[in-house]
Amino acid sequence: MNNSDQGIFDDYNPPASTDGSYQGTQRQMKATQSHLEKKFQSELEKVKSRLKDGKVKVGLIAANGTIQLYASLPIKPGDIDRKGTGHKQYKISLNIPANLDGLKTAEEEAHELGKLIARKQFEWNEKYLGKLAKKKSILTVGESLKLFETEYFKTHKLTEKSKHTFHYYIDYLKRYVGVDTLLTQDAIDLQLSNLRNDHAKQSAIKTLNVLKSTLNLTAFTLDNIKVKKPQPRIRDIPSDEDVVKIYQNFYLYSINRKSTIKKQFLETWKLWQWVYGMLATYGLRPREVFVNPDIDWWLSPDNTDNTWKVSPETKTGYREALPLHPDWVELFDLKNPGFLELLKIQIEGKTSFTDINTIRINCSSWFRRVSIPFTPYDLRHAWAIRAHIMGVPIKAAADNLGHSVEIHTEIYQRWFSLDNRKKVINLAVNRQDDIEALKEENARLKAEIELLKSALARRQISEIIN
Repeated sequence: MNNSDQGIFDDYNPPASTDGSYQGTQRQMKATQSHLEKKFQSELEKVKSRLKDGKVKVGLIAANGTIQLYASLPIKPGDIDRKGTGHKQYKISLNIPANLDGLKTAEEEAHELGKLIARKQFEWNEKYLGKLAKKKSILTVGESLKLFETEYFKTHKLTEKSKHTFHYYIDYLKRYVGVDTLLTQDAIDLQLSNLRNDHAKQSAIKTLNVLKSTLNLTAFTLDNIKVKKPQPRIRDIPSDEDVVKIYQNFYLYSINRKSTIKKQFLETWKLWQWVYGMLATYGLRPREVFVNPDIDWWLSPDNTDNTWKVSPETKTGYREALPLHPDWVELFDLKNPGFLELLKIQIEGKTSFTDINTIRINCSSWFRRVSIPFTPYDLRHAWAIRAHIMGVPIKAAADNLGHSVEIHTEIYQRWFSLDNRKKVINLAVNRQDDIEALKEENARLKAEIELLKSALARRQISEIIN
């Protein structure tokens, strides 16, 4: 995609989707469409004015997603000359899309038609009768991909977020629909009927709808296809006590691994232990640790609140995340410059979606390697649940996690186990908030003390050896 084609977005910054959900995405789309519509109407008026100043006897009108030409022309074959003038006002559709790129084509076509009218050389041929459009061949999915990209980024500002989204569309088309599949009703129906996984089918339908609307395809419809909403998988949400205890798995791995490991990889485990601590302390998405981290701010003495600045180029845009347990910043040694150097090395020169996705996958791989019984994302869910138990207002918790209140309520409450519900209800009914809170804190502090003892012992052994 050529960045020069993105001039229409120079004065526009799409709003963050807030949560990456359907509602958030729809808000983004509406804002972008509103921007494009204003730009289009402004440029359309300019083109009309130029045609009028040039005394071109052809007008333009935007209707039904296309730009049509209209002019006084000789009576069309088969039409009736009711006024007996030999001419009639006609609208001509050349299937020109009603967008800024289409305006350039429409202006060129208006000048060409205007010359024919002025020279009295106009004839009704296949082009102006609209028969050529019907002769276009049907594309396969693979043949449509380049055009899909070109047209998609005419209506979406080119950012890391939009590139990420488009990457998923291409991936879904290739994986679930197939590059050799014709974009016809029968072929699409067959491919979708072969998909047994509900998530795959839902992703395929969503992406085909985007492809269809972007390229104005009419050869197939998806309106009658029904798909069950995928069932969420069961998550193993760790308690705070577990989070602290399991943090040591990285160190235990380092002292029990094979001695043949290459020297340059000896310290790698420390980076992933640091990432574990960041995800647990701030409820971050893994990607939010690796995309343009503001390390200077993180280590700055002015950062007294220990906020982590999430890059604007991430899924839901810029925010400043706060720790749920401020003492974990020190407990997990999250401001250790050595760990931040490892982070710099890990992300150096890696900015594309594919690069960051590879790092994210590597993070999950390290969790499995050191035998952590939950995923990186489960630490985010644990943050959300703990915030609720601690009485943090939903709006504050949602803002800190970078999603809407609706998503916080709809999705994150899904992982709120029966035990957690009982705990919260008992707190409210029995008014034993302080006692229960102290019990929770006591269990967590015990785990933290054990962790500190272990760290101290390692330090003493290291000093004796050295």
